[in-house]
Amino acid sequence: MIARRTLSVLEQLWLPVLLVVWWWFASASSSSPFFPPLHEIWGSFISELESGNLATNFWSSVRNISVGLVVAIVLGIAIGTLVGRSRAARTIVGPYLQFARSIPQVALIPIIIGAFGITPVPKIWAISFACIWPVLLNTIDGIRAIDPAVNDMTRSYQIRTRLGLMKVVLPAALPQIMAGIRVSLSIAVIVMVVSEIYGAAEGLGYFINHAKGLFQTEATWMGTLVVGVLGYVLSAIFLVIEKRVLHWYHESAK
Repeated sequence: MIARRTLSVLEQLWLPVLLVVWWWFASASSSSPFFPPLHEIWGSFISELESGNLATNFWSSVRNISVGLVVAIVLGIAIGTLVGRSRAARTIVGPYLQFARSIPQVALIPIIIGAFGITPVPKIWAISFACIWPVLLNTIDGIRAIDPAVNDMTRSYQIRTRLGLMKVVLPAALPQIMAGIRVSLSIAVIVMVVSEIYGAAEGLGYFINHAKGLFQTEATWMGTLVVGVLGYVLSAIFLVIEKRVLHWYHESAK
């Protein structure tokens, strides 16, 4: 078991390690102000890490993403469940949902920040608004895809609505809900960076924008790479959670 996991880790890591080594030596003699050597980017990382500046901005961004995603997931599942179980609700609010999801979320960021300031609240609001749509729409589709015989069974056994939702409806729609959350996770990282670039006093987006303004190219590259690593780590954590939550689904698909 341990050997299998070790082999799996090595299969995933060999190419990134190879690319980093290639980048390190290929950029060693670079004199371009826009493409600094990788060892200078690494030096900037160590310097900012020791000063505590990077950690402060990193955890500020993690907070914005975490709170924004939780709000989007809770509201998306709740509203999606109500709309998915009601034909009348889908008829009434369907056009408005399609209109709202078609609005470019990034285009709203300057308006949100202009109205509510540079505190964390507008960033969280922007992330929540951008991330709610994949969760909400996947919840609706997941509930609508449930076999009508399942709903007939819950009614015939007179299962209470709340119990039926928690034990039958939501578990059946969970694979699609989790797929929506996975999409929202990548959207959250993008909106987090953009919102912090537009107006913020802390965060990775603010760090990148500030470093760019000071012409610190190596720090700008470093901040961008940290965002990429953050997105990768969040995706990896989500995949672990998804496998545990949907273990019954993955086993049945084998």
